[in-house]
Amino acid sequence: MHPDHIKLLKKAQALDRAQKPQEAAVAYRAFLAREPRHADAWSSLAGKMLNLGDHHEAQRAARAALLSEPSHLPAQINLGRALMQCNQTEEAEGHFRSALKVDAHRMDAHLFLAECLLQKRDLRGASRALEATVPLAAMPGRPPALLAHHAELWAILSMGLLEEQNTTAAEAACATALRYNSRNLSAHSSLASIRMAQERAEEAEGMLRKLVEEHAHNMRLRLQLIDCLARRGNFRLADQEAAKAIQEAPTNLTVHRGVKGTHYAHGRWPEFAAEIARFRALDPASPHPDYEQSFVDLLFGDFRQGWERHEARFRIPKDLRPAYRSFSQPTWTGEPFRGKTLLLWAEQGFGDTLMFLRYLPMVKALGGQVIVEAQSALTEVAATCEGADVVIPQNTGLQAFDLQVSLQSLPWIFRTELATIPAEIPYLQVPAEVPHRQELLATLSLAGENVRIGLVWAGSPLHSRDAERSLSAASLAPLGDLQGVSWYSLQLRREEVPPLPGLTSMAPFLANFSDTAYALSGLDLLITVDTAVAHLAGALGVPTLLLLTYQPDYRWMLEREDSPWYPSLRLYRQPSYGDWDSVTREVLADLSSSS
Repeated sequence: MHPDHIKLLKKAQALDRAQKPQEAAVAYRAFLAREPRHADAWSSLAGKMLNLGDHHEAQRAARAALLSEPSHLPAQINLGRALMQCNQTEEAEGHFRSALKVDAHRMDAHLFLAECLLQKRDLRGASRALEATVPLAAMPGRPPALLAHHAELWAILSMGLLEEQNTTAAEAACATALRYNSRNLSAHSSLASIRMAQERAEEAEGMLRKLVEEHAHNMRLRLQLIDCLARRGNFRLADQEAAKAIQEAPTNLTVHRGVKGTHYAHGRWPEFAAEIARFRALDPASPHPDYEQSFVDLLFGDFRQGWERHEARFRIPKDLRPAYRSFSQPTWTGEPFRGKTLLLWAEQGFGDTLMFLRYLPMVKALGGQVIVEAQSALTEVAATCEGADVVIPQNTGLQAFDLQVSLQSLPWIFRTELATIPAEIPYLQVPAEVPHRQELLATLSLAGENVRIGLVWAGSPLHSRDAERSLSAASLAPLGDLQGVSWYSLQLRREEVPPLPGLTSMAPFLANFSDTAYALSGLDLLITVDTAVAHLAGALGVPTLLLLTYQPDYRWMLEREDSPWYPSLRLYRQPSYGDWDSVTREVLADLSSSS
């Protein structure tokens, strides 16, 4: 290597050691312009780009390193990190595993693999990756930052396990986090949440008060304390803590959402309205209050106002709206579109897509070709809906179209009122192609002459209110008193199962919603919490008992025992916050009297 080039490299390395990433990056580039096949320098540049938050440039540099030296271990790790930051978790996982093939003792590679798997919601895989680090963490000389990262990942795993209602494993992961870092805040917060899930709310409150006292400016902890106090029914103290949070951070969106969310969950509608008004007064042009108010409008049956306010979500800045989409084609507003092509795109969750497909015949009556872009797991089911000319999966490329609109906007476009909901069922059918038709048929035939009842007791852990809308498997135990029933579980991603006689899991055969639709068509009854399966059952016309939290999602409204959206559903509501026992007793009484 030329002596001048060596000087450039040493300069870059010195700037790197001096923790001057911007200057170091410039120096590494100057060196690499002269020595473009130097893998170490490319990998170091990738690391600097990661520090500077330029993840795409970090990818480019790491790939250049691997082009020169395919087994370069730091480059594999840096590329995985950069990909993970861009949500390209599949490829990231591959690079972390490649690094571990080179050196199975690289603790940082194990930790980044665990972080990647946590991002993918692969909790079992993340747990295995973290367990592999336990003997490595015990080795002397580990950097404090690495051990702090280790503890933080165990805490994140704990929170994920808690979301899946696996409190035993969550508590064990939390204990591991605290063993490696007794001051890890995430672990202490998770432990308080575990205590609440274990119905040890008084203990959780004590823990949270201590944490808030020690970290008075941590809004996440204070909001957690507010939630705990409200769950205990101590609204006076909850309001006092909310006032402190608002006083310290009056314009903080997270504080606003936490406070109004607690009011919503407990049906404190005057307090909810007051918080919306307070936040609106700070910024009258903000779209957030209108969007948040829309859910309460719809909950109370004010559809005209609710659907109009619901459109405010499109004024929310794109960095705060995960479902943001940008199109050059104009938004359809309900005018006739004969001779043109309209794209209807899925904006939010599976349940929302299934619910709003009902509008397709009304859309088709106004015009030309209708393309529906749906989640890939739903495309075959969506294609059975009248009015769809073409159904394509998300993220696979779009064919030419003239107009576009979100499925979620169709109720507003058609000015839907309670009396005009298109509620003819079924509006979906079982697709012709069912991947596991034979296996499901064989499983259903095991019931013989018994009544076939399906169960779903938990939703997606990613849902913001999943802890409220899901119930523990043990809560369904009283249903075991029913005679002449064959129980079928359609529950996915839960290890705990209800203690019901002869319960058969159909989960291994539910690859997509085509399988689920076929399974539902073979049941006499479905009992479910508020999940996408409830929407699918309703769209298929399957008799369903829907178990609802105290203050449910807007579409189920209040006090009704029926659903104006799905005539085959009967609604069972918690009489007070968290009271699932009363719900299961009511279901048992009704089924016993009808048998």
